[in-house]
Amino acid sequence: METTIDELLIPLHVKYIQSLDTRKDDLEYWLTEHLRVNGIYWGLTALDLMNNIDALPRDEVIAYVKSLQQEDGGFGGDKHHDSHMTHTLSAVQILITLDAIDAINVEKVVKYVKCLQNEDGSFKGDNWGEVDSRFSYIALSCLSLLKRLDAINVDKTVEWILECKNYDGGFGSRPGSESHSGQIFCCVAALSIANALHHVDSDLLGWWLCERQLKNGGLNGRPEKLEDVCYSWWVLSALSVLGKVHWINKEKLSKFILSAQDPENGGISDRPGDMVDVFHTLFGVAGLSLLDYPGLKPVNPVYCMPQHVINKLNL
Repeated sequence: METTIDELLIPLHVKYIQSLDTRKDDLEYWLTEHLRVNGIYWGLTALDLMNNIDALPRDEVIAYVKSLQQEDGGFGGDKHHDSHMTHTLSAVQILITLDAIDAINVEKVVKYVKCLQNEDGSFKGDNWGEVDSRFSYIALSCLSLLKRLDAINVDKTVEWILECKNYDGGFGSRPGSESHSGQIFCCVAALSIANALHHVDSDLLGWWLCERQLKNGGLNGRPEKLEDVCYSWWVLSALSVLGKVHWINKEKLSKFILSAQDPENGGISDRPGDMVDVFHTLFGVAGLSLLDYPGLKPVNPVYCMPQHVINKLNL
């Protein structure tokens, strides 16, 4: 019989995140090598939201992230990995959170992101050319955090994002792709950064998003899919930007997130009973922050960073 967990197990989650870089005998450690810098961002942000940012060694983190900047200005997921937009944003988010952005060559980062913009306003993820609305968000988020949105054609980016909008009010990964909660977060947050939220039909989209809540309180990414803790972020952040968090049952969602914790070793999984990981741990904690869970710092719904960090940047 499953035991009900009715509170956030902060000390256990802190220990779990601290343990992640010590598991070098685990296959999982090497299978996720390409996500190392993303993992540090997920862990560090969760720790900051839980008022435990000092649980990771600041100087070691800064030195490691600095070592990942490539000749082209972008960042790889780990040493000896090629640059990619997703890793570059994580590196920038980590260093800004630690107040250490001067540790890297910011101008080269700006140049790297700029060179990935296509003629139609869309963005490639890397030199191999994959286009996705995620990368439009990443470009806007990254350059906004660095106060360098002037480096790209923001109007063209907005035009392309709007081509990804669907009849149901949602957004897909490319023009013509189905609406998906993850892409909706990316497009809504990107439009928010570009001061273009007036293009969103907030009632229609808000309705689609609140329909993602299932009977057990969890949220899914698309109709007919299983609930997953990470959508506590993707759905809720978009609802938060639109001012419609009250359109879902907050209490039931909180209970669902808390039920996905590992009560022995810490960490949060996609749903109760599954293996935990640092990705779902962050998005569970960030979701609870958006739900005003007591004892957590407020999270910014556009940047997925602690609000106090964004306030310092005057964004």
